[in-house]
Amino acid sequence: MLLMTLKPWLAISILFFFFISNVIGAFVGINIGTDVTNLPPASDVVALLKARQITHVRLFNADAHMLKALANTSIEVIIGVTNEEVLGIGESPSTAAAWVNRNVAAYMPGTNITAIAVGSEVLTAIPNAAPVLVPAMNYLHKALVASRLNNQVKVSTPQSMDVIAKAFPPSTATFNSSWNSTIFQILQFLRNTNSYYMLNAYPYYEYVHSDGIFPIEYALFQPLSAVKQIVDPNTLFHYVSMFDALVDATYNSIEALNFSDIPVVVTETGWPWAGGSNEPDATKENAETFNNNLIRRVSNDTGPPSQPKIPINTFIYEMFNEDKRPGPISERSWGVFSTNGSDVYTLGLGSSDSISDNSSTAFCVAKPGADENKLQDGINWACGQGRANCSAIQSGQPCYFPDTIQSHASYAYNDYFQRMHSLGGTCDFDGTATMTTQDPSSRSCKFTGSSNSGGGVFPPAAFGPIGATSQCSTIRLPVIAYTMVVFLALLILDVNAHFVF
Repeated sequence: MLLMTLKPWLAISILFFFFISNVIGAFVGINIGTDVTNLPPASDVVALLKARQITHVRLFNADAHMLKALANTSIEVIIGVTNEEVLGIGESPSTAAAWVNRNVAAYMPGTNITAIAVGSEVLTAIPNAAPVLVPAMNYLHKALVASRLNNQVKVSTPQSMDVIAKAFPPSTATFNSSWNSTIFQILQFLRNTNSYYMLNAYPYYEYVHSDGIFPIEYALFQPLSAVKQIVDPNTLFHYVSMFDALVDATYNSIEALNFSDIPVVVTETGWPWAGGSNEPDATKENAETFNNNLIRRVSNDTGPPSQPKIPINTFIYEMFNEDKRPGPISERSWGVFSTNGSDVYTLGLGSSDSISDNSSTAFCVAKPGADENKLQDGINWACGQGRANCSAIQSGQPCYFPDTIQSHASYAYNDYFQRMHSLGGTCDFDGTATMTTQDPSSRSCKFTGSSNSGGGVFPPAAFGPIGATSQCSTIRLPVIAYTMVVFLALLILDVNAHFVF
């Protein structure tokens, strides 16, 4: 009978949101840190997110430039209250209200802010702030209620695995008793506000600190031999990855305090790709293996053994190397992208994978290892005298990233060749170009003549620059999904016509 008392537009919105949220499944997002020497402008960061079709990001603060640049992108954003801000907010409701007005209300609804992360591992990083952590969460939530944003924006606080006394076996995991009072209050708040537990879980550190107890394959989501199987002796659950075990340890710790129905979202995980001589496992190969296997794991839309029906939404740490961070080399080597937008290693995040080969189509691209001065000359000629349309490789456009001469030359060379080859144009560019049947397109950057354009049927040659075509992608639901939404909407409208007075 609830639907019968709702206004038609609100009922439709609720049903549509419920339906969509159950269709798109789990997501893998990314953290964006700011301790970076040459951090790109916010507009370029957002262009890279869009180019890789990354739909969820977590900011460690509430940076105004990023929040403005994220407007009208539909990217879901978690913003952070810094550890330095927690004390002030936890001691003053008016400070909390001002923070929400300045950093949340001022940007919504244009910027899709979905959560506030209060501090970062406060209980273990700044334990003196523990007494004000839950008050800070409460004050922020009340400020959201006052702004009528509490239904769109959740409040939580990320905690590390260090608040759990012993993570294995997961079935007996409990929170460290010294934090029980505070964690109990946190869980009470999360349940009362329909929020979620934010977990920072790093198999890399768990593996390194295990001193060889667990095999590295277990940490990297790799298959385990029969003699290396990891089994919880109490539940007989088989754990094929340390990641699943850490999430399950958290669920069991929550349950040990008599709470349930609080989902766990992994707000940080990842693997460093470089380290010092005493960090032999921090390698590009291991980082690539971990993160790609993580993406495949999360994408199967299942939870850990104890909660198989709750997908594990996850944020990879992190977008760029935070080279200003102190400590060992590994602390500065978690970024999956260079600041010019190129991959540190091959990563299947978002939709950055290249379109599959199409042997019936040929492309003109820059030769690997070609002299960069010659490549720049080639770009200048193709985009000038050659009349290639190079608008797509300008800042903020679909093919700007990776921001490398090699990548930009490939786009410019190919655009020239596809326009002019029928009129005698060649793929040479002073020996810096080569033909290939491998489509260099990504789903955000289309090369003319790609397999998506009709099997290599090229558009007619153009003798001057033409307007750039905007490339945007959407989640395409099955036709039946739209049909059901429309049917439900019409049904609600009809119900409201009879029951709303």
